[in-house]
Amino acid sequence: MLDTTEQSDTTAPPEERRGCLFALSQPPLMIFLAVIGCLLLMASLHDLLML
Repeated sequence: MLDTTEQSDTTAPPEERRGCLFALSQPPLMIFLAVIGCLLLMASLHDLLML
């Protein structure tokens, strides 16, 4: 019979938890949010100044 009481070699270490700030620090997400922010800023300035 196999001894299955010690499985420390086959189990993966627990992943460290990463929060929302780690997700916000990713470059593709920041570029996307910057583009959306610029579009909203341009639209609001257009509404304020041109209309």
